[in-house]
Amino acid sequence: FTVPDPSSHQYECMCHAVKDLAMRNGWGESLKDVFVWVDYSCIPQANPSTQNLAIRSLAAYASSATYFVIVAPDTPHADLDDICDLDTYQRRMWCRAEQVCHSMRNGTEGMYLAVGKNVAVEPVRRDFFAESLHVFNGELTCCRLEHKGMGACDRQSLVIPLLGLYGELLRASHEMEREIGNADAIHSVNAFLSEIEKHQEEVFPRTFKRTMWRKNRRLTEEVLLFGDLIDRMKARISSGVGFEIDKESVGTLSTKASETFVRHGASDFLRHGVVHGSGAHEGVQIESAVGAMDNKL
Repeated sequence: FTVPDPSSHQYECMCHAVKDLAMRNGWGESLKDVFVWVDYSCIPQANPSTQNLAIRSLAAYASSATYFVIVAPDTPHADLDDICDLDTYQRRMWCRAEQVCHSMRNGTEGMYLAVGKNVAVEPVRRDFFAESLHVFNGELTCCRLEHKGMGACDRQSLVIPLLGLYGELLRASHEMEREIGNADAIHSVNAFLSEIEKHQEEVFPRTFKRTMWRKNRRLTEEVLLFGDLIDRMKARISSGVGFEIDKESVGTLSTKASETFVRHGASDFLRHGVVHGSGAHEGVQIESAVGAMDNKL
């Protein structure tokens, strides 16, 4: 728990994966123009406040990357009688969140699995995202520790980025209905939206149960997560609100589907208000992005 990758198995696998991708793409052995983001190495570890800010930026890094490599070789855990592998990776909420943030914007074409230092990286299956979409069913350290000394659950920090990416997907789907675009891109976008539609309450939970300690008392409460934000996003996109039309080309300025997938920026900043809509949520703790409100609706 205190030292990352004590056996160096993951590091060796990472190096092999980068070299493998470089060879496939003709980048050259020097890798001078290749930039790699590695979670532990690229997130400040000494200062907890800075570390927390960097962790909250994971969604931006993951969605902006050209390639996403899941490094999950079979590795003995240093402190537990357990093996770390692709299965344990997939069980973690943050790992699922990273995958979803990348695939919702870019599709799965640039996602690979690296499971050994002498094994070529493999493209993930096209339906690989289906399990990852259930981000909030993943395991969290903060929940395992019952949020002792913590102000909020990590689940709450993912509402804004996932809501924004979902809005991008919806908007791309609406644009593609009016255009003749790339068939693979249309299939990928619709596959995501279809899976979300079938499992919306699991993919975007309205509330969640949170256990916390306050004044040496163990409390379990129901806390608002997405509330009605998904329904409101659907209504917003369906109505065309926020579309800025580029008269010289097809589509909106902020949402032009690329030849491979969605790959567009978001022009609107979505604010996660204290109350989602006007409906009452009896007995549900309502929180803003920075902390709990004393009143309950």
